[in-house]
Amino acid sequence: MKYKANQLKKYIIALDQGTTSSRTVLFDDDVKICGISQKETKQIYPKHGWVEQDAVEIYNNQIQTLKNVVQENNIHPSSIKAIGITNQRETTVIWNKKTGKPIYNAIVWQDIRTSESCKRLKRQDHEDYIKENTGLIIDSYFSATKIKWILDNVPNARKQAENNELLFGTIDTWLLWNLTEGKVHATDYTNASRTLLFNIKTLEWDKKLLDIFDIPINILPEVKESAHHFGDLIFDGVTIPITGIAGDQQAALFGQACYNKGDTKSTYGTGCFLLMNTGGKPQYSKNGLLTTIAWGINGKITYALEGSIFVAGSAVQWLRDGLKIIKSAEETEELANKVKEDYSLFVVPAFSGLGAPYWDMDARGAVFGITHKTRKAHFIKATLESIAYQTKDLIHAMEEDSKIKLTYLKVDGGASINNYLMQFQADILNSKIERSSILESTALGAAYFAGLGSGMWTKKTILKNITIEKEFIPEMEVKKRDQLYKTWKKAINRTTGWED
Repeated sequence: MKYKANQLKKYIIALDQGTTSSRTVLFDDDVKICGISQKETKQIYPKHGWVEQDAVEIYNNQIQTLKNVVQENNIHPSSIKAIGITNQRETTVIWNKKTGKPIYNAIVWQDIRTSESCKRLKRQDHEDYIKENTGLIIDSYFSATKIKWILDNVPNARKQAENNELLFGTIDTWLLWNLTEGKVHATDYTNASRTLLFNIKTLEWDKKLLDIFDIPINILPEVKESAHHFGDLIFDGVTIPITGIAGDQQAALFGQACYNKGDTKSTYGTGCFLLMNTGGKPQYSKNGLLTTIAWGINGKITYALEGSIFVAGSAVQWLRDGLKIIKSAEETEELANKVKEDYSLFVVPAFSGLGAPYWDMDARGAVFGITHKTRKAHFIKATLESIAYQTKDLIHAMEEDSKIKLTYLKVDGGASINNYLMQFQADILNSKIERSSILESTALGAAYFAGLGSGMWTKKTILKNITIEKEFIPEMEVKKRDQLYKTWKKAINRTTGWED
């Protein structure tokens, strides 16, 4: 392969492995995006509620996008200072360390096949210990029950695990192991804290939790800080260090420069994830939120409160691929703006149950308020609004837990480009919305971790780079906002069967 000679610029590459696609984003030394390559990931649905992906395809797609970015931008690998990895969290891969092949498809975070085993664990009174030590709740969302399912259901898997033949990893670990040709089996604090097996206070795999979930410790990866020299990729004969890893939502929090206690961001992707920096001590929720590790740098751990909405951008994908009432997500803004009637239709997109603050694995989607006048534009508008309502649910819980009143919210992710959604979000929250000029906050966070880990950037560099592309100021009347949210809560109660 031929490259330009004598390049003076240095680059950071972010490998952004998300739920629906693998992407590589190229940043120059001025933290400007120079190139992006993306390949979609095939979704596999073997049974109702089961969601899988081919882990080999994920790696192949990721490495192909890396090669594409290097070739398309004609840069020499020696100009790449470091690589950062960010990934869909909780998605579980178990592979044979000798052959390098997964023993089962990757079980995706959205998968709910282990719901019944989670209910059994709850009945065994493990919830208090789990919440106190992991910051999480017992739910099929997290990795532990997925690991156990694979070990229990794949022939000879337990025997292989006992014989030290298998390795477990979330997607970051799977990519790292392959990128380093099997030399490094590791993860970072952020991903480890999403497994239901990692003690976020002692920063170790928790023996009691391993016993509860019946998982052998020998299959688990080493856990490192988010900005750390994990290993090296040999690319066209050039050694490139991998110096940053973080789960996608923590990477976005870091990419949005939410470095102070109380700083909050919301990422509008396949799901919608709201995180608030809570400082150097874990803060536990009384309102259905999760306590998680935001990042670990220079020997210091920063924690966050998190609310997870399982269905956000994927609801728009449902409009396109399921109902086939739009051809692209870009259409939704114009069509929503065309609806002049009052807000009478409510969509609750509980396709995979409801996440925070409800945590109802059995809830299913519902639509309320249909009349003979309801048209496709009403469905589109109500689907967009459902994302904003769910975000308000999380903000309300977060304010209750943290005792911090939100005055503004930083936003990123693909759906945040929708101006109708962002204005409605500002209106229903009665808070200013700040949309970053770089919507690739997840990849940006991974690049920042890699830049810090390699010494290319400092926090000063990062803070100088923060720019706001657009602000959305609340315009809705208080009475109307309150009435809309009250009706949304009625729709939620009817969907879940819960009572206030």
